[in-house]
Amino acid sequence: MKRPGAFPPSPEEARRAEARRALALDDAALLAECEEAFFMGRGPGGQHRNKTESAVRLVHLPTGLKVTATERRSQARNRARALERLRAALAPFAHRPAVRRATVPTRAARERRLADKRRRSERKATRRGEE
Repeated sequence: MKRPGAFPPSPEEARRAEARRALALDDAALLAECEEAFFMGRGPGGQHRNKTESAVRLVHLPTGLKVTATERRSQARNRARALERLRAALAPFAHRPAVRRATVPTRAARERRLADKRRRSERKATRRGEE
């Protein structure tokens, strides 16, 4: 909803809104929004891992988040793991921090604070030997 005369959302707020929207999608729809790349995984795993492009890299285009999964020899398992990681990476962006509102202390609270300061001052004055 756009209000007349309102400023457009900042890039950060737009990214947060995209993350919230993306988290509500199912896996197939989320995968459709991503650029998917396959590459050869490195490390132990033998010939199957070293000769096939089973590692998966997902780039969520609306937010620019990148995740990879290389630990399995199966491309399908790596894709599922990459989607899990993408959802985990989107979650902090989707968090909407609570709005902090400034409050004014009540008169009683102000009086309690000043009385406490007075008592503390008197205690310190007696230590110094002042009256």
